[in-house]
Amino acid sequence: MAGAKNHDYHILAPDIWPFIGSMSALLFLGGLVTWMHQDFFGDSLWHVITGLGFVGLIATFFAWFTNITKEAQRGDHTPVVQLHMRYGMILFIASEVMFFVGWFWSFFDFALFPSTLSEVVGGEFPPAGIEAVIDPFSLPLLNTIILLTSGTTVTWAHHSLIHGDREGLKKGLWLTILLGALFSCIQVYEYAHAPFDFGGNTYSSAFYMATGFHGFHVLVGTIFLAVCLFRTYKGHFTPRQHFGFEAAAWYWHFVDVVWLFLFIVVYVWGGWGAEIH
Repeated sequence: MAGAKNHDYHILAPDIWPFIGSMSALLFLGGLVTWMHQDFFGDSLWHVITGLGFVGLIATFFAWFTNITKEAQRGDHTPVVQLHMRYGMILFIASEVMFFVGWFWSFFDFALFPSTLSEVVGGEFPPAGIEAVIDPFSLPLLNTIILLTSGTTVTWAHHSLIHGDREGLKKGLWLTILLGALFSCIQVYEYAHAPFDFGGNTYSSAFYMATGFHGFHVLVGTIFLAVCLFRTYKGHFTPRQHFGFEAAAWYWHFVDVVWLFLFIVVYVWGGWGAEIH
């Protein structure tokens, strides 16, 4: 029959949101550029441009992800489509891995070759300006236990979903979200009481950029899982079709692994031999 679908792929209808998203990203970036050059553009223009771009991006995320959810509920996500979505998520996580590789690279460069930056760090690492570092076996160790525990609860939720246990799915998600929120709260407290400020030397800059971006990823992952919990209560996800949850679980495990490297490299090894706060 003419016009009948005879393949397993999902052909998307024309949509305005990719265009709105790209224009919003351009506005947001343009706002950041004007903020960096306030002496030329003025000190008020960047607020408007960045605000418009940010609102447009949030609207795009909400509308586009809503459309994807509707497609999943309609059955448009066939096994072939789900496979390709998994490929996309794998590539996204791989790009995130390389993002953190950059921060680890800079940290190792500062730590292993302090003599090349003798004018900045005094030929030692942590630099002479760092009077004390955070005790890795206090709040950082507690956060490590919390995040590893959250990895087990999200796995529990995943296995519950696969075996049709909706209550186990809800409980596992609730625990994971609460543990993620607790992690973020403890990290905020740690930053507020850290013995060194952001910037000023290589150690503090690398420390806050690496751990801070990880904290941002924890926040994004918590929101990701909260959306999955909301969808669970609406009756979404089946044992055979639950890519949205699977992607959130993969992302959360990625966050766990990055934190383990941060804990070992930045907190334990990076501050070795320095005075403990």
